Amino acid sequence: MFQENPAKVGIIGLGIIGSRVAEVLRNDGYHVYVWNRSPKPEPNFVASPEELAQLSDVIQIFVSNGEALLEVIDRMKDRLTKKHLVISSATVDPDSSKKAAEIVAATEASFLEAPFTGSKVAAEKGALVYYAGGDPKVLERARRMLEASAKEILYVGEIGDAAVIKIATNMISATTVEVLAEALAVTTAAGIDPDRLIDALEHNGCGSPLTAMKLPTMIAADYDPHFSMKNMFKDAQFALNLANRHRLDVPALSTTASVMFKAIQKGWGDSDFSAVAKNYQGDR
Repeated sequence: MFQENPAKVGIIGLGIIGSRVAEVLRNDGYHVYVWNRSPKPEPNFVASPEELAQLSDVIQIFVSNGEALLEVIDRMKDRLTKKHLVISSATVDPDSSKKAAEIVAATEASFLEAPFTGSKVAAEKGALVYYAGGDPKVLERARRMLEASAKEILYVGEIGDAAVIKIATNMISATTVEVLAEALAVTTAAGIDPDRLIDALEHNGCGSPLTAMKLPTMIAADYDPHFSMKNMFKDAQFALNLANRHRLDVPALSTTASVMFKAIQKGWGDSDFSAVAKNYQGDR
């Protein structure tokens, strides 16, 4: 049942998260239009970003990189007006986010940077966490819609700041999962039941929700993608570029990025990024 005068929302990008956010918004009473570069059997799938902009008041974008973000905004710009609110939930470099904001501002539409953290399960449950960057007044305008798919919205500062925070958190996730794979390999090589490592981490300061989520799937060699290797590698490249810009040495991330690059060369790019553990699992 639709709300009285529901917002017309457009979702661009129907990957693991975007498709689930679209469904959550439908269930929350929003009228949702969707577009994806590759056509998908989704309700209200439109022919182009231009058509989506014409039909929608709020547009939330889930694409894989800055080039794709700028491309869809460039395609929509002639249809954007003062009524529009464009929300970028893509994980991109801060320069691309700032450029996107400039293009949108020139149309007199509003722009909010809102990358997220959370798996496909979190998206299904409306439990993502958004990192918001931009004008606080624009965030308040977007808040009700974002809350449909979020358990928390964290305001972090200006356009570009949220991109940096998201990249920084993914640095931690990538390196944590790599060292977790190494720890699992050491444990099993010593002939110890890997479940004992699960037990130990439950009572150790280095345990975390991430290790609790990833270790059992590593043990089971289940790499159904919650966040793909190729996307985590992309984010690692963003982080390395930022570190180079600020003349920072980041050896842990550099090593992890190298491991992920080799994993992608082995054909694991569409697997979950925890598939780095396959380096120690033979043909499993």
